[in-house]
Amino acid sequence: EVQLVESGGGLVQAGGSLRLSCVASGFTFDAFAIGWFRQAPGKEREGVACISSSGDNTAYVDSVKGRFIISSDSDKFKNTVYLQMNSLKPEDTAVYYCAATRDYTGSIYYTTAAEYDYWGQGTQVTVSS
Repeated sequence: EVQLVESGGGLVQAGGSLRLSCVASGFTFDAFAIGWFRQAPGKEREGVACISSSGDNTAYVDSVKGRFIISSDSDKFKNTVYLQMNSLKPEDTAVYYCAATRDYTGSIYYTTAAEYDYWGQGTQVTVSS
């Protein structure tokens, strides 16, 4: 069974940092592209960052560029993807989800929620001002 489990969320002051983890079971990330999404109350789910299955290509929404970094486990079994979040702002407050979709090209990343097949349950990130 394919499962994704996020962790690392919490309450942090503005300017602080958090690192989210997404651990896969039932598969390894070397054949899956991964995305991090977030959803704030009353708002649409938004793509934050994504990474190709090779780990070589990444993309970010403009609002987090220069502050967030997506990376994958360097271990050959590759079952963890991280989202390092620095210089956090109150507007980053949301439930953060990781998602996975099969990709054997190694080079493609996917930016929209509709392109992903598997989702985690989410982890809450709250940034206080």
